[in-house]
Amino acid sequence: MGKYIFEEFADYNQRANNKMNNIIKGLSEDEWDKPFSSYWKSIHELCTHIYNADYGWLDRFIIFTNPNGFSQKDLEKNFSWSGIKFKNIENYIKLREELDEKIKVFVNEITEDNLNIIISLTDQEGKIHSKKLGIYLTHMFNHATHSRGQISVYLNMLGNENDWGSF
Repeated sequence: MGKYIFEEFADYNQRANNKMNNIIKGLSEDEWDKPFSSYWKSIHELCTHIYNADYGWLDRFIIFTNPNGFSQKDLEKNFSWSGIKFKNIENYIKLREELDEKIKVFVNEITEDNLNIIISLTDQEGKIHSKKLGIYLTHMFNHATHSRGQISVYLNMLGNENDWGSF
């Protein structure tokens, strides 16, 4: 896959998050934290999960690719896999917008050769996975899309119209 595909994924990811967040802005804090009968118990938890996954992937990618114009210093080191705790919806949206911009900058800075770099990562069970950066980037964007779909279901359950329109 060419780099242009990932530039398109990054653009789509940012647009979809912006549209979703425009709906989330209208939620009350009670709706933001309303418990659902699912693995991720609330929209808040699910947004946190997506954010932490994207941040974690980007942090890993930078180590292996070292793209021009973008480095780990561009990511604040307040991240942990146990999760950033957003103070409120407004705090989440601000940090989400910043992270989406960083993802776009990163994707714009990597090269075609970077996409073929083999990255070896150890999962929580100690198993090592080795794949090309392009495969991991695809996974990151697919994960975010899947999770936004879950948020859409939660929004429907709250009675919120959330047809984000065409892209």
